[in-house]
Order: sequence, then C-alpha cells, then structure tokens
Amino acid sequence: MTYPIASRLDFVKPSPSMGAKLRVDQLRAAGRTIIDFSIGEPDFPTPSHIVEAGVCALTSGQTRYTASAGIPALRWAIAEKLDRENGLTYGPEQLVVGCGAKNIIYSALAATVNEGDEVIVPAPYWVSYPDMVALHGGTPVIVRCDESAGFKLSADALDQAITARTRWLVLNSPNNPTGAIYSPEELRALADVLLRHPHVWVMTDEIYEHFAYGDVRHLSIVAIEPKLKDQALIVNGVSKAYAMTGWRIGYGAGPVPLIKAITLLLTQSVSCAATVSQVAAVTALQGPQDCVADAKALFQARRDRMVELLNKIPGIHCPRPDGAFYVFVSVAGLIGAKTPSGKTLRDDLDVVMFFLDEAGVAAIDGSSYGAPGYVRMSFATSIEQIEAGCAALAEAVSSLVTVPSTLKETDHA
Repeated sequence: MTYPIASRLDFVKPSPSMGAKLRVDQLRAAGRTIIDFSIGEPDFPTPSHIVEAGVCALTSGQTRYTASAGIPALRWAIAEKLDRENGLTYGPEQLVVGCGAKNIIYSALAATVNEGDEVIVPAPYWVSYPDMVALHGGTPVIVRCDESAGFKLSADALDQAITARTRWLVLNSPNNPTGAIYSPEELRALADVLLRHPHVWVMTDEIYEHFAYGDVRHLSIVAIEPKLKDQALIVNGVSKAYAMTGWRIGYGAGPVPLIKAITLLLTQSVSCAATVSQVAAVTALQGPQDCVADAKALFQARRDRMVELLNKIPGIHCPRPDGAFYVFVSVAGLIGAKTPSGKTLRDDLDVVMFFLDEAGVAAIDGSSYGAPGYVRMSFATSIEQIEAGCAALAEAVSSLVTVPSTLKETDHA
C-alpha cells in the first residue's frame, strides 16, 4: 500500500535526543542499568512555588483556551524579565508565547523561509536547526566552528557565508552542545556584519542563558547592538532555568510584523500554549529566583567534576564549557581502537554504542551536531551518577586494544 507521506519529510531525520531517550527507556525496561548522560533537562523537580501556581490555576478553573499569542499576564512578565535581566525593552505586542522554544523556532522559520532561502547554522549546532530549515524548503548553510575557535562563529566566517539568498543566522549562546558563550567583543563583531547585511536576520536562541559559569556572562546580541532589534528574534523559555521542560512554555521577542506572522501560524497549529502552564510561567518569571541561582551552582559543581574525571580517561579530551549543562568531548583518541570482541571503533557513533553496550552509559554522537569525532554528555544528573558513569567509561576504555600509533589522541581538528 502507498501512504500519502509528504516528500518534504525525506529531508528530516528523527531527533537524536529523543532517539537516545527511547533507547535508554528500552534498555532499562529490559533490565539493564543505564547511566544516562544523554538527557537535556534538569534532573530535579519544578520548584514547589511554581507547581503550586499551576495547581491553583487548575482548581480555580483556568483551563480554557487563551489568546494564541499568550495570556496578557505572561507577556507582561516576559517584558519585565527582558528589561530586568537583559536590558531590553519589548512591549506585549512584540512577544509571543509558544509550546516550548522549539515551537517558536519552528513557527518563525515556517513564517519566513521560502523555497531555496538559506539559513546560516554554525556547527556544532542543536540537532533540530538544520532539519527545521530543510522542512520548510530552505537550505541550511553549515559553517564549521572548530574547537580551536572555541566552537564559535567568527565575523569573517559569517561574512563569507552570507549570500543574496541568506535569510537568517541562527545563533545559540550558551550553546547546545558545546556550552560555548560569545563574548561582548565577539557579539559586537557579528553584529557589525549583520548591520552591513540588513536582509539577514538573527535568531538568537538564549534558552540556557542562566547557566553561565565563573566570570563568564551571557549577553544578548540585541543588547550589544540595539539597532538589530528590528532584525532579530530572541527565543527563550522557562524549560531549563526553572526545570519546566514538560510544561512546554517558550517565547519569542521581535518586531511586530514577525510576531503577528508567528501568532497566525499558532492559530492554525497549536491554538495556544496550555493555560495552566502559562499561569505557572508567570510565577516562575515573577517569583523568587533563588531556585535559578541554586541550579546554576549545582550544575557548575557537576561540570567541574565531570570534566576532571573524563580528562583522566586515555583517548578522551574534554574541554571545560562556559555554559549550558553539557560537555562536548573529543573521542578522536579512541577512533581506530578495537574492542575485546574485535570490532573497530570507526567513528563517534561507534564510540557512543561502545559506551552504551560496554559501560552502560548513554551519550549522543557528535555527528548529530555537525561535529564528527565528538560526543555530547549532559551533567544534568547527580554527582554520584557522574562519578559512577565516568568510572564505568574508564573501565570500558581500558579494555580496548591499543590505538594504532598512526592515530593521535590529541588530534581534535
């Protein structure tokens, strides 16, 4: 039988993150003990005062449809947050609420990308960016940003990638998967390029903004260059900072015509974000922020421990990320090695499967993020799990047959 599946889905791959979660669930159901470093969400519950706000919304009957752009109270809370934390002024009419930041990104691309339009995506990238672009008939233009450049896009590389067909630059800082954060000077240089090319908009995904460690600060490119406000869409949400991944609330801030276009699509797709989740998000943004500071301190301690332990394992090189809650680990020193069963580890996907099968540790291959030779591991889990997982990885790696001398452990190019 022939099924009426649209040909545009031929260009879309399943989400590696969701695929990894499914594989972990299957192995656990089969009785395997798996330490999960693949998950991209905080491991602690939503703070109680936010949950209570959601419960109150339910018991008080706030269970009906809302305006597609979001309830006024939430859009005002977002406007106040942007002013308070980011130094940015947006009115409610310049804001739209969606079912997670992912929904906003998808809708923004659907509203703006025509067949053959180009979208610049620095690599390593969040796995969904290129597929979303391709799904709407656009061409993702991947610009590789090596570890030697801090995994960050340079102004020169951006300038060279722009053509007459370029519609967007997607900028993710703090970055998933690398944790890279752009400095004020780097943002200034990128902004100067964008100002010279007003037909190119910047979509700045700032969902991990609260997780910047040490002396490093997150800044929005729009705060660095206010003239970009009419050329930019800021994407954010409450999922990561407030451990609200399942509540599905994200938002976009941008020029009124773009926000109206995104809202129009929401009216014909999801109608609106869940009312109870919107009410809870108001409390998240306007209530006590100690929970965010506590989460940041916890993640920083976990980051430091994971980096320390991974760098003790031969063949593994783990740069220290400035933000988010992932390490992006070079496994170049393991590629070419043989397992005890005689299988050669030919690429990062083989390494990931070796980690899962032999160590019971789940991670995601770097190729899925546009960076072969690397593996993403999340430290959004307990110190105990981090220590147990790294010990299991060290034991598994010690079983490998020696890597051929022609391969260099420290070759991360």
